[in-house]
Amino acid sequence: MLSFRFALFLGCVLTATLGLCLPAQGHDRNRLFPGDRLVITPRFSDEIVGHGPDVVFIPGLASSRATWKAVAAELKKSYRLHLIQIAGFAGEPPRANVKGPILLATAQALDAYLRSQHLTPATLIGHSLGGTIVLYLAEHDGHDLSHVMVVDALPFAGVLVGQTTLKGALPIARAIRSHPAPLPGADAARMMATMAISPSNQDRIARWSRRSDPSTVANAFADDITLDLTPDLGLIRTPVMLVFPDYTPLGIARGKTRARYLRAFAGLKTLTAVEIHRSLHFVMFDRPRRFAAVLMQFLSQKRFPH
Repeated sequence: MLSFRFALFLGCVLTATLGLCLPAQGHDRNRLFPGDRLVITPRFSDEIVGHGPDVVFIPGLASSRATWKAVAAELKKSYRLHLIQIAGFAGEPPRANVKGPILLATAQALDAYLRSQHLTPATLIGHSLGGTIVLYLAEHDGHDLSHVMVVDALPFAGVLVGQTTLKGALPIARAIRSHPAPLPGADAARMMATMAISPSNQDRIARWSRRSDPSTVANAFADDITLDLTPDLGLIRTPVMLVFPDYTPLGIARGKTRARYLRAFAGLKTLTAVEIHRSLHFVMFDRPRRFAAVLMQFLSQKRFPH
């Protein structure tokens, strides 16, 4: 089952209050474009690059802002990009995320930041856990959003650990918070193979995981599997583009993933669903040209203020 494979990956990943915005100090290994502005807050940092309409990118669990590097290199010619890095992930110090809860606190801090920086109504793009943050904000702070893209995230991530109800996910979340246990190396390698097709990209994702703070990742994952956004999907008025892989490189039958995602998002009336064929979780790595084309289509549909 796809959900089983994805849950095992998240287990593998576990191995490894908005404050005053401060300028970055010293070298930042996750900085993609040296010389550009870097803003640090207690819950995340924001690398700001380019000129033009503002677009905000959020990476996933234990992931770097480098998730978006390829598309950012092109988009920065026409847009001002805000490349978010969640504190505690991929070498970023955990700061306020050193202990849980993390997911909602980070989402709320991001919304406050967007308002304080006059970036609302904002255009947000989030992958995986970043997609969960985007979807949460669309439900609870939709007035602060313009258009959003959710890349391979579900409204209830409890299904990734085999649960269909919040009640069933709660004891699993408690165990994850208390005892984040590593997978053996061979199992970890197999799980990385379900995230991206090429070995070089699998290695990149694995490095991000190893550099992440284990407690931060455990708490963020536990938050994710105990957050059910399904009941309020119908309240979302913000246009949402859902981009997801078909997982056929894992042997998943063509159309099965699409049916699953459309069922999960059935209550969302503003949804546009786009499937990326022959790809895994990191669709932007597996099919970079196709993903870039979908992203440009998404941005062209939004009317930016001049």
